[in-house]
Amino acid sequence: MRPDRYIPIQECGEPLIAIPLEHFAVESPHPYQKLGAPYDDKSPYYLRKGVVNALLEARELLIQQHPHWKLKIFDAYRPIAVQQFMVDYTFNSLAAQYDPTKLSSQQRQNLWERVYQLWAVPSNDPATPPPHSTGSAVDLTIVDEHGNDLDMGGDIDELSERSHPDYYANDNNIESQQYHRHRLLLNRVMSEAGFCRHPGEWWHFSLGDRMWAWLNSKDDTLVKAIARYGGI
Repeated sequence: MRPDRYIPIQECGEPLIAIPLEHFAVESPHPYQKLGAPYDDKSPYYLRKGVVNALLEARELLIQQHPHWKLKIFDAYRPIAVQQFMVDYTFNSLAAQYDPTKLSSQQRQNLWERVYQLWAVPSNDPATPPPHSTGSAVDLTIVDEHGNDLDMGGDIDELSERSHPDYYANDNNIESQQYHRHRLLLNRVMSEAGFCRHPGEWWHFSLGDRMWAWLNSKDDTLVKAIARYGGI
């Protein structure tokens, strides 16, 4: 169960706006669109206005340290239909490793548990929207002056222990420490801009959703955990 499942939402009504992509690196076409995800007339490169402003602040913080590096937006706004598509796609990809005629109910259950380690339930319940469907969550990494992704020691959306932000923290291998430094840099510029990082995903940051509210309040009993962005 998600730790933020009981966090209430007081929707502020802030609009979704386009991310000014000229200030960021992006993959084109969008990774999920290449898989056939049904965005229809919606764009994955939208976020709530306040979140876009914070993202621009994170960009400036990165430039101060590395003038020629950029934040690379992997994914942002995700309609419920796209969330459902990616949940099903991930399950089917995992299930393809087995003979479908011999897949037991327990094996299916185990696969679904793995899927939901990464993907939020594509819920239409206003009280439990997936983070990306609120327009307040963004998946991203960093590219260098040549446009190459910094090596984070794992891929975005990877279903493995390497996705944990601190996976390499205590590994003394030189390459592992470099991966960890890259993750720390990403977290630093995003957190200084007001974002909170997902506890299990080095690439996922949010501002204003239920996970963000829970992370902001869990270590401070004086802070009341309330999200300001619901599903949109």
